[in-house]
Amino acid sequence: MAFQKPSHTFTKIHLKALHTNNFKILFALSFTVFINTLSFAQDIPTKQDSIKPRVRDTKVIKVNDSLLAPQISEKEQDSIQTDSIKPKKELLEYIVKYSATDTTKFNQKKHKLYLYNEAVIDYGDMNIKAGSIIVDYNTNTVYARGIVDTVGTYTQAPVFTQGSNVVEPDSIVFNTKSQKALIYNSKTEQGEGTVIANITKKENDSVYFLKNAKYTTAEDLEDPEYYIKLRKAKIVPGKKIVTGLANLFFYDVPTPLGLPFGFFPQTEKHTSGVIIPSFGEQNDRGYFLQNGGYYFAINDYIDLAVLGDYYTNGSYGMRMESTYSKRYKFRGNIGFRYENLINSERGFPDYSKNTIYNIRWSHSQDSKSNPNSRFSASVNLGSSTYYRSSINQINTGAFLNNTLSSSVSYSKTFHGEPQVNFSLTATHSQNTNTEQINMTLPTFQGSVGRMYPFASKTGSKKGIIQNVNLQYNVRGENRIQTTDSLFFKKEMFDDARAGFQHSIPLSTNFKLFKYFSLSASTNYNEVWTFKTINKSFDPIERREVVEDVNGFDSFRTYNFSTSLGTTIYGMFDFQKEGKDRKIQAIRHVIRPSISYNINPAFDKYYDSYEVISADGLTTSDVEYSRFESGVFGTPNKNFSSSMGISVSNNIEAKVRDRDSTATKPKKITILNNLNFSTSYNFAGDSLQWSPVRMSGGTQLFNNKMNVNFGATMDPYALDNNNNRIDKFNIDNGGSLFRLTSANLTTIWSLSSKKGDKKDKKSKGIEENVRSGGRDDDLFGVSEDFANSKLNEDDKEEETPSALYNSPIPWSLRIAYAVNYSNSRRQNEISSHSLMFSGELELSPKWSVGASSGYDLKNAGFTYTQLRFERDLLSWRMNFSWIPFSSRSSWNFFIGIKSSILKDLKYEKRRQPDQRL
Repeated sequence: MAFQKPSHTFTKIHLKALHTNNFKILFALSFTVFINTLSFAQDIPTKQDSIKPRVRDTKVIKVNDSLLAPQISEKEQDSIQTDSIKPKKELLEYIVKYSATDTTKFNQKKHKLYLYNEAVIDYGDMNIKAGSIIVDYNTNTVYARGIVDTVGTYTQAPVFTQGSNVVEPDSIVFNTKSQKALIYNSKTEQGEGTVIANITKKENDSVYFLKNAKYTTAEDLEDPEYYIKLRKAKIVPGKKIVTGLANLFFYDVPTPLGLPFGFFPQTEKHTSGVIIPSFGEQNDRGYFLQNGGYYFAINDYIDLAVLGDYYTNGSYGMRMESTYSKRYKFRGNIGFRYENLINSERGFPDYSKNTIYNIRWSHSQDSKSNPNSRFSASVNLGSSTYYRSSINQINTGAFLNNTLSSSVSYSKTFHGEPQVNFSLTATHSQNTNTEQINMTLPTFQGSVGRMYPFASKTGSKKGIIQNVNLQYNVRGENRIQTTDSLFFKKEMFDDARAGFQHSIPLSTNFKLFKYFSLSASTNYNEVWTFKTINKSFDPIERREVVEDVNGFDSFRTYNFSTSLGTTIYGMFDFQKEGKDRKIQAIRHVIRPSISYNINPAFDKYYDSYEVISADGLTTSDVEYSRFESGVFGTPNKNFSSSMGISVSNNIEAKVRDRDSTATKPKKITILNNLNFSTSYNFAGDSLQWSPVRMSGGTQLFNNKMNVNFGATMDPYALDNNNNRIDKFNIDNGGSLFRLTSANLTTIWSLSSKKGDKKDKKSKGIEENVRSGGRDDDLFGVSEDFANSKLNEDDKEEETPSALYNSPIPWSLRIAYAVNYSNSRRQNEISSHSLMFSGELELSPKWSVGASSGYDLKNAGFTYTQLRFERDLLSWRMNFSWIPFSSRSSWNFFIGIKSSILKDLKYEKRRQPDQRL
C-alpha cells in the first residue's frame, strides 16, 4: 500500500489487513493525524512492530514525520528518494508537549483528550495551565478550567500565556484551527494596569475584544478601590487599548467622570506623546495652564521634554529637560528654564516685567569607560533672582540659596616614569544677593609626577639624599569678574585677567632621633601675566590714576621651609583584675609639629608715585606693584622669618559592649580632633605673635550627633580706639588670651528603629542638591506633585499586622548654630539659630513632615514648610503648606500613582497674596 500525508479525513488511507495486535499501532497513527490537524500533539508511545505496507500504486509519498514512518526496505527507500511529488509542509512547527498529575486519557469514540489536575499544554510560545483541560478533536477546540477541591474551593484556574501576554480567566475555550478563543472572567496585565473582563474574545494573536471590562492599576484585583469601566473595548497587546463609553468607578460606585471614547497607549519602550497641562489660578497672574507640552522619545539613549506655562495676564514660561545615558560610558541630564513674568496691569504704578532663566547640566562618566581620562560637569547658572522669583513648587527647596556654582572639567593621565597629568576646568560662582559673578574660562593645570633622582633603583628610599624629590606644576587661568546685567555680553570679557604660574618644589624627609620626622623643602615660583597696571597721581583732579598696560610680564619668587613633628600615644587602662569596668581604656594621640619658613623680600617688583598735598608744599611717595591686578597676586614685599606651632589631639575610648555575645570591647570617639595653631614672626617689628586658632569636633549619642566648634584667641590688647597694640593682654590687666570669635554648630539626627531604616534621600532632596541647595530638608523639600519621576516611592512593602497596634516610624533632625564676635569689644552674638525638620508616619498610609527654624537673635521663625501625605493604595494625596513669609501658599494634590494614568488627578493651589 502507499501512505499519503495525513489530512482531515481518512478516506485516502487503505489498510489491507488489521488484526488485534496491530490495533495499537493504528490508533497511534490516527491520534497523531488528529494532533497534526488541530495543531496540538503529544508524546507518542514507544513504537512497536510496524505494519508492513503493500504497494498498490506506483507512486509512493514520503512520510515526513519520523514517528509515523513504517519500516521500508532499501529498494522501496530508493524509490521514495526519487519520488517526483514534493511533500506538503508540516502543520506542526514546534514540539508539542502535554502533562497532567492525575489523569491523562484519550476517548477513542468521542475523539477527546482529557487532562486532569495540574494539566499543562506547551506549543511554541503558547502555554495553557489549568486544573482540567479537554481537547476535542472533532471541533478543534480546547476547553480549560479550574477544579473544585475537597472543601469546595475553586482552584487551579487557567493561565493562558502567549508570548509576553498573560491571561488568567476562570475558564477558556480555544479553537486550535482558527486560533480564536472565548475567555471568561479574565485578568490580563496590560502595561502598568490590569484589564478585568467578564467575556473576552480572542480574535488572533494581536487583537482582543472585551465587553463590560474594568481597567485599573490597583493591587487588589478582587476588590479594586477604583477602575475605569469599559463597555466595549479592543486590546492590541503591547500597543494600545481603544474603548467606547468609559467612566470612573470608586468601589463600584459610578462617577460622572467619563469619556465617550478612550485611548490608552501600551508600550514597553519610550514613546513620544503629549503631556497634559495642569490648570489653576494665581492672585497676581490670573488663570494659567502649567507644565503642558510634548515628550520626545528620541532614541534609547536620549529623550527630551518640552514644557510650557501660560497665564492670562500675559506671563509665560518654558522648560526643556533632557536625560541621556549610555551604559558603561556616561549618563547625565540637561535643563533650560525661562520665564517672562508680568506683575499687575499695564498703566498701574506697580506694573513690572521681569525675565529670568536657569541652566542646569549634570554629566558623569563611568569609571570603566576610560580609566586614563575623565570628563564631568555640574552646572547651575542663570538669573540671580530665579529661585526667589519663581513660585514653582519644584524650586521650594532652593528658595534660600545664596550662591550658584558650576564646574566643567576634563582630565587625562599619561602613565610612565614620570607620570604626567593635565586638566582643563571651567568654573562659575555667583552670589545671588550681590549678583556678583566670578568665572574661570578656563583653568589649565598640568603636573609632572614626583621624581627621586638620587634614589636606588631597587629597595626602599632611605636617608636625606635618597628622599630628595622634585616635581613640576603649571597652572593657567583666565579669570572673569562680572555682574548679572553684563553676563553673556561683550563687556564681561573687557576686564578679563589671564596668567600662568609655574612652580618647582624640591623637598626631602628623614627620621631624626628615631621618633621625629623632619622635612625640608624649597619652592621656586614663576608667574606670567599678560596685563599689568601703571599708577600715577593727577594733581588737577587730585586722584589716583590707574592705567592698564597690555603685554607680557613676569616675576619670580622662592621660599624655604622645614618642619619637625612626631606622634605621642598615651594609653590609660582602667581594667583591674577581677573587675569588668564599663570604660576599659582611653587612648590619647598627640601630634605636635613645629615649622620654620623664610620668605625673602622681592621689593624690586615695586614702584612708587608722588602725591602732592593740597597746599602743594609737601609730597609723599606711595608704593605699588604693577602686578596688583594679576590673577596670582603680588610678590612678597617684606622679608619674613616665622615659626609655626600646631598641636592636634585625638581621644578615643574602649567600652564594654552592650551586646553580651561580643568578644571585643566597643571603640567610641570622644574627640575626633582638637587642634591648636599659632605662629611667631621673627622679622616683625611688632605684633609678632598671631592669634591662637582652636578647632575641634566630635560625635555623640552613637554617632547621631555631630558637634564642631572653633575659637580665635588674641594675646594682644586693644587701645581705647579698639585697635590692636603691641602689648600683651595679660600685661594690660586682662587674661592671657582675649577671645575674639567663637562658633559652634551641631546636627543631631534622631529616629526610631523603623524610621532609621527608611532614612533615605528622597527625589525632592536630590532636586535640592541639583539646584545648589542643601542635601537635607532643613530648608524644605522641592516638590512637584504632578511629576511622577520626582515622587517615585522606594518604600518597602510590609506585611500588615493582624493586630491593631503597629509601630510609628519617625525621624527628627536638629541643627543648631551660634557665632560670637568680640574682635573690637563688641561682645555680641552675631548669629544664633535653631533649625529642625522631621517626619512622622502616623500609620502605614499616613505621614506628616515639617521643616522650620527659629532665629534666636531676631526672635522669629524662619522659612517653614509643612507636608502631609496619604497613601490611597493606587492613589496618592499630598498637601504642602507654607504658613507664613513672603511665599505663604498651599498646594493640594490627589492623583493616580501609575504614570500611565498620571493625568487623572485633581490639583488646587493657593499662591502668595499680591504685596503692594
